[in-house]
Amino acid sequence: MLDVRWVLENVEAVRAKTQARGSAFPFDRLEGLAAERRAAVHEAESRRAEQKRRSDALKALQPGTDAFMQEREALKLLAQEVKGLEERRRVVEETLDALILELPNVVDDRTPLGASDQDNVELRRHGQVPTFAFSVRDHVDLGDGLGGLHMEEAGRVSGARFAFLSGVLAKLERALVSFMLDVHTQEHGYREMLPPYLVQAAALVGTGQLPKFEEDLFRAGDHFLIPTAEVPVTNFHREQLLGDFRTPYRYAAFSPCFRREAGSHGRDTRGLIRLHQFHKVELVIVCRPEESEEEHHALVGHATRILELLELPHRVIELCAGDIGFSASRCFDIEAWLPSQGRWVEVSSCSNFRDFQARRAQIRYRDDEGRARHVHTLNGSGLAVGRTMVVLLENHQREDGSIHIPEALRPYMGGRSLLLPE
Repeated sequence: MLDVRWVLENVEAVRAKTQARGSAFPFDRLEGLAAERRAAVHEAESRRAEQKRRSDALKALQPGTDAFMQEREALKLLAQEVKGLEERRRVVEETLDALILELPNVVDDRTPLGASDQDNVELRRHGQVPTFAFSVRDHVDLGDGLGGLHMEEAGRVSGARFAFLSGVLAKLERALVSFMLDVHTQEHGYREMLPPYLVQAAALVGTGQLPKFEEDLFRAGDHFLIPTAEVPVTNFHREQLLGDFRTPYRYAAFSPCFRREAGSHGRDTRGLIRLHQFHKVELVIVCRPEESEEEHHALVGHATRILELLELPHRVIELCAGDIGFSASRCFDIEAWLPSQGRWVEVSSCSNFRDFQARRAQIRYRDDEGRARHVHTLNGSGLAVGRTMVVLLENHQREDGSIHIPEALRPYMGGRSLLLPE
C-alpha cells in the first residue's frame, strides 16, 4: 500500500497516476476521513489535557464537599467523553486503513501511457519466428500424439480447465521444472524455496491480491490456495526488521498455482494456456530501494535466459499504465511465440513493486544511518511451466509429429534429443 501521509501530501499527482491506470478511487473520501481522524485526535488530546487539569484541581478540594463531589462527577463524564473520542478515532482509522488498501501502486514515470495491452511497448526480440513447410499443429494435437493431455478425463474429475498429463508429457513438465530451478540456483544465484500452498488472508493482503481480487482465488476454509509462489515467499519476511541486509535476497520457488480466472471467460479455453491449476517457477527478490532498478533488469534477464537455452523465440514488452498490475510500479512481460495462433503469449511478468508490498507486509531493514525503512520487492515467473511446454511443443515440432528437444534440456529427459509420437 501507499503511505497515507505521502498520498495526502501529493494527492493531485497520485490522482493523475491512478487515472492513467484507468482506475477510479474516492480521493475526496480519503481526504475527508483523514480530516475526520485529525479532528478526532485533536479533540481527544484537548479533552485529555482538560482531564489532567481538572484532576489536578480535584486534589486541592476537600473530599466529601459539594465542590469535590461535583468535580469528581464532571471528571467521570469527561473520561467517558475521551473514551468515546478514542473509539471514534479507532473506527475512522480502520476505515481509512481499509480504504488505502484499495488504492493501486503509483506507476513509474517511465511507464508508457495507454489504456490496454494494445498500448504496450515492445523493447526487444530474441530468436527467429519459425516458418514451417507443413501444416502447423497446436499443442493439443501434438500432445495427443505424445500420450495426451486428457482434458476430457480431467473434466470428469475436476471440471473445466484442468488436465491430466501422462507419460512423456508428464516427464517433460517435470524436466522443465528441474531445468529452470537448476539454472536459477546454479547460474543466477537464487536460493531455492519450497513454500506452503495454503496461506492466510493476511499474506494475500501483503502482496496485494486481497481485498481487491478475492473472486480470482480459491478458498479452503480459513485459508486460500496460492495463486502464485510470490505470495508465500514474499511473506517469508513478513513483519520482520531484516538484520545484516547488505545484498539482495533472491528466491526461486516451484509451486502449483490455483486461479479461478474469473475475468477470463471464453479466453484460451483450448489446451493448457489458461487452467485453474498450473505450475510455475517463481523468482522473488527483496532488496534495498537503491538496488531495485538494477535488480528489475537482472530479473528480466534471468527469465529470458531460460527461453534462450530452450531455443524459443521471444520478446520483452513494457506494460502501459492501463495494463499494469495493481501492485506493480513498473512491469516487463516476456512473451514467447505461439505458432498455431500466430501470436505472442505471456510466459513471465516481471514486476518492481517498490515499497508497496513491503508496507502492506511490514518488511523493513535498517539503512546506513540506522533508520528503519521499507525494502523493495520484485517478482517474476522464471517461467510459467505449462505455457513454456506449450510453446516448446509448437516451436520445435516436426512434420511427423515428433518434437525436437533443445540440448540444454536433454540431460533432464534421459538424454533424448527427440520426442516421438506414440
